[in-house]
Amino acid sequence: MVEITDVVCPLCGCVCDDIVVEVEDNRVTKVRGACAVGKSKLMGHGRIKSPAIRVNGALKECSYDEAIKKAAEILAGARRPLLYGWSSTVCEATKLGVCLAEEIGAVIDNTASVCHGPSVLAIQDVGLPSCTLGEVKNRASLIIYWGANPTAAHGNHMKRYSYIAKGYFLPGGKKDKKLVVVDVRETKTAKMADKFIQVEPGKDYLVLSALRAVLYGHEDVVPDNVGGVSKEDILEVANMMKEAPFGIIFFGMGVTQSRGRHNNIINAIQVTRAAHTHTKFNIMPMRGHYNVTGFNQVCTWETGFPFAVDLSRGFAWYNPGETSSTDLLIRRECDAALIIASDPGAHFPGESIKHLSKIPVIQIDPFANPTTEFADVVIPTAVSGVEAEGSVYRMDGIPLRLRKLVDTDYLSDEEVIQAILEEVRAIKSKEGE
Repeated sequence: MVEITDVVCPLCGCVCDDIVVEVEDNRVTKVRGACAVGKSKLMGHGRIKSPAIRVNGALKECSYDEAIKKAAEILAGARRPLLYGWSSTVCEATKLGVCLAEEIGAVIDNTASVCHGPSVLAIQDVGLPSCTLGEVKNRASLIIYWGANPTAAHGNHMKRYSYIAKGYFLPGGKKDKKLVVVDVRETKTAKMADKFIQVEPGKDYLVLSALRAVLYGHEDVVPDNVGGVSKEDILEVANMMKEAPFGIIFFGMGVTQSRGRHNNIINAIQVTRAAHTHTKFNIMPMRGHYNVTGFNQVCTWETGFPFAVDLSRGFAWYNPGETSSTDLLIRRECDAALIIASDPGAHFPGESIKHLSKIPVIQIDPFANPTTEFADVVIPTAVSGVEAEGSVYRMDGIPLRLRKLVDTDYLSDEEVIQAILEEVRAIKSKEGE
């Protein structure tokens, strides 16, 4: 038995890097320090056993070479291919994905387009007064979760980085801190809060505007009730923000995917700036997949834009709403799709899935999911952070290195994308002869 310390967890945007893992007979046998879902991933569960190609309506097992060749033929012959996913794989695979998208003139997009894409748009508009999670742990005496429920989505977030964590300047942990939760319903996180604000669905923008007005000294213009929240509650939260030596707003999909979308985030960022007239305050999106931030970083380095990038013109074109994956599928523009490290079959709108099920789909993923049910080529890969190494970005933009813990016969995402890229180039070279 070998004990490996400081293991980085490949699950959510927390990317916890203090996990302890025991490995015996080339298998992870024990995990300490991870949340329940992170432990499940590190321990391993039902895998896709072999590459497969759909023949006469049924998936038939084949070799990696056959699956990669078939995938390359589909992509090389497509007029309007889509490369989607990328948020649960490493930056090295993403870089090759951008190269593949350039080679075939594809649209490359990641899960941000149905998640925190509005956050990215807002940050492009007004910037992001933020910090690292380490600063939150050591300095933040006021934590606000707005439209986020970390007890369900980011199991170790409060324990490791925010409300429960004991920091250098806050050695008492939650005894030295205050927690405010703003949401449309009382969640498990809300039940832990010192102050819970229940907002009417779709009214976050109004409540943020009222809070911003109070922070700027204009409480006289705020009515008695805003979005289902009393003026007294808004004043109380504003005073908590003013009095905190260091505060943070963590916002989730409750505001990115509700009425207002990126305008909600712009307003939340401006609320943070309003708080800066009194104290030190920051804001951070609660990014979901462990490397969704990493894709946005790499895609921006390589193309100039963070997601939903159309490379069919010979240069990068970026226009979310036109070039984002769900819109392309709803308009039935795509004639082939490569899905990697994601599951649109479970999360996309019905009209998008309906078209996706009618076109050739290549799936690259260690695990079966609803997308597997209609994929034409299925290529299982090694689990990054368990069977393969690579670089990822935490939700606060800090890069970390995933480690390889055990050996495997599965190819890594990076190796599969590299092989498909080489095969596509070979096909195009033959066509040009």
